[in-house]
Amino acid sequence: MAKKKEVTVAKGVKVKRGTEEKMREKKGQSSAGKYKDVEPGDFAGPNYTFPIHNLAHARNALARAHFAANPAAIKRKVYAKYPELKKHHEEREKKGK
Repeated sequence: MAKKKEVTVAKGVKVKRGTEEKMREKKGQSSAGKYKDVEPGDFAGPNYTFPIHNLAHARNALARAHFAANPAAIKRKVYAKYPELKKHHEEREKKGK
């Protein structure tokens, strides 16, 4: 049986074998290609990293956004999909001041 030339990195997204390994080597992209059943639009980071397909993963993405090359972009996508998290963050900021 021949080896597959492509591997799935997100639902419906395939890349050349070995590409996902190279993606993981970059800063903040260690989960690249590990969520094969998540829709491409449900990722906050580049190269299918920082999955936000549910509230728990969205919170996790916010907690780890500082590892990404562009943390502000991760936060923007999470807050766009889950406005209640942005509201919670703003409330905590008010209490802290």
